[in-house]
Amino acid sequence: MADTSDLRNGLIIRFKGEPFLVIEFQHVKPGKGGAFVRTVIKNMRTGKVLDNTFRSGESLDVIQIERRKYQYLFKDSEFFVLMDNETFDQINVSEDILGEGQVYLKEGDEIQIMYDDKEQIISAEIPMFVNLKVVETEPGFKGDTATNVLKPAKLETGAQISVPLFVNEGDLLKVDTRTGIYVERVKN
Repeated sequence: MADTSDLRNGLIIRFKGEPFLVIEFQHVKPGKGGAFVRTVIKNMRTGKVLDNTFRSGESLDVIQIERRKYQYLFKDSEFFVLMDNETFDQINVSEDILGEGQVYLKEGDEIQIMYDDKEQIISAEIPMFVNLKVVETEPGFKGDTATNVLKPAKLETGAQISVPLFVNEGDLLKVDTRTGIYVERVKN
């Protein structure tokens, strides 16, 4: 069992029955009273961020995390079907675990799943950047480049993003899955 002296950024602890990631901590020794540790922790399942204070020396339940690589195969109603790259076992992962970036996933993409010490899925990490083809967009007009004007584009996964006017149908784009923002045009 660990205590507050073992706290560090990136440590995953079980707090109120849920896995939390320590984002920030600060050891405080006031002139009057006992020392304490002020923390900012993030719920790994819901993404909710909390400010919490632990008394100095308070015991903490540290979770050992195991990361496994999976390949995205297909979407089956509300579940994503993933295959373990080592054992070739298939698992179903719900949409809420993959988060907002799931609309940018295409078949064959690699996803990292984090398991806790009880073999329960805590969270998933999808690639930060993906290359997707534009399947539908309006044509840009020559000379319309004086300002940073954007137009809507539909990608091969069905996601809609805003792109510069020079992007055409069939172009391969690099997209940030965390924000859904166009990064650059990729050469085929």
